[in-house]
Amino acid sequence: MTFGEQPAYLRVAGDLRKKIVDGSLPPRTRLPSQARIREEYGVSDTVALEARKVLMAEGLVEGRSGSGTYVRERPEPRRVARSGYRPSGGATPFRQEQADASARGTWESRSEQTEASAAVAERLAIRPGDRVMRTAYLFRDAGEAMMLSTSWEPLAVTGRTPVMLPEEGPLGGMGVVERMAAIDVVVDNVTEEVGARPGLAEELLVLGGVPGHVVLVVRRTYYASGRPVETADVVIPADRYQVSYHLPVR
Repeated sequence: MTFGEQPAYLRVAGDLRKKIVDGSLPPRTRLPSQARIREEYGVSDTVALEARKVLMAEGLVEGRSGSGTYVRERPEPRRVARSGYRPSGGATPFRQEQADASARGTWESRSEQTEASAAVAERLAIRPGDRVMRTAYLFRDAGEAMMLSTSWEPLAVTGRTPVMLPEEGPLGGMGVVERMAAIDVVVDNVTEEVGARPGLAEELLVLGGVPGHVVLVVRRTYYASGRPVETADVVIPADRYQVSYHLPVR
């Protein structure tokens, strides 16, 4: 194969993708059968099957048991606006995670004490096995599950304080910055790293995706004088949302 040539299955997948994008194969339309693809493009059954697999992996089509393969609805991606931390104003967890003022957000949460894994310990600059408060969040926009978040806070910082439980006590439901300030811990920096990966089965079950769908993962860490005081993984369905950053110029 010379430079610039594509395997037959990618050429077939590319033509079918073009038809899906330009509307020739609209949503809910049944994809041509494997036999039809073989005949129309003059390829083998193996090539036809691989082309269909490519479209499924890209999330453009979905299989329905006993019925065939159909073009999926392609929702217009909505914006997840992020603006970093806000040192005042009492940002709630939803506003902390989703700064779009038009979002009608609600959230559910569950907190538990646990031991830091090696990965979490590295992010929090503590030892593996040290106690942390782990809080899992499910965020909804107008009732639709849109985001998952799991945060960890070292109990060496928050343990035996009024803010040990993020969703309980006098500052329950407030953002990290305000909660930490209440115990004289001044958050002065936050970092976020954004990546993508296939969603885990349990994540996609909650977020409404199908196996193979990609999620965006925002890895966020708050610091106070260089010390990590909270770290979190924020998981967002990549086919329905795009992340937009609004950062102040200092």
